[in-house]
Amino acid sequence: MPLVFQEIDGDLFSVASNVSLAHCVSQDMSMSKGIATLFRNKFGQINELKNQNVSVGGCAYITSNDRHIFYLVTKEKYFYKPTMKTLESSLRTMRDLCIKNNIHHLAMPRIGCGLDKLNWDQVS
Repeated sequence: MPLVFQEIDGDLFSVASNVSLAHCVSQDMSMSKGIATLFRNKFGQINELKNQNVSVGGCAYITSNDRHIFYLVTKEKYFYKPTMKTLESSLRTMRDLCIKNNIHHLAMPRIGCGLDKLNWDQVS
């Protein structure tokens, strides 16, 4: 099944409840700045995420009200910056998790392009 990518301008947290969500985080699961703080405040479960011990290039996830929330681990520490290589690896891991869990709809911000400073033209 081909990947269909559609860019939509809107509030990430107002998408339908059957749509899974994703964003980038550091391995230390700090989530102290940017959209990550909104995810931390809305979904919590930080200890569960930390206990998954996901390495850089991987993807942690939780479920909240039958919705999967994916945490793309793209850097080691919150003050580091990701690379395209770590982002791509995290995205591949998330793709595999989506296939395994029969997830067909996913919403995410312009990953890696806010505080992490990657270029959206390259990321997209």
